[in-house]
Amino acid sequence: MQPRVDFYSASPDAIKAMLALESAVSKLPLEPSLVELVKLRSSQINGCAFCVDMHTTDARKLGETERRLHCLSVWRETPFFTARERAAIAWTEALTQISQTHAPDEDYALLSAEFSPKEMVDLTLAINTINSWNRLAVGFRKLPAE
Repeated sequence: MQPRVDFYSASPDAIKAMLALESAVSKLPLEPSLVELVKLRSSQINGCAFCVDMHTTDARKLGETERRLHCLSVWRETPFFTARERAAIAWTEALTQISQTHAPDEDYALLSAEFSPKEMVDLTLAINTINSWNRLAVGFRKLPAE
């Protein structure tokens, strides 16, 4: 696979806006480890190798275990995730695949049982942001460092 456009240099103002959004997301009062799981799961679904590599590394730095990282793609079949994490991951999957799922009531019910209204919006913003990054990285073939 060959990289396409370097989106950082091709449109610095647009990327500056994305970086500002990413900075805002990083300051939201959600658990950093939870946000990394969300970023990683969305990146897995979107097939973004660059982001999977980055968020796996970042999750490890936050103390995430190899076992949970390896099982994130099959989280429904494991006992390794808390109810709050499960609700966030389900919501991530629903929104990342929104054209197929239409954000089902069941996932919203799980979410609202574990998160306050503010946290639901904050989490949704984090999901939206990683999906935007994934679309840039996949579309322009940003590759992980060797």
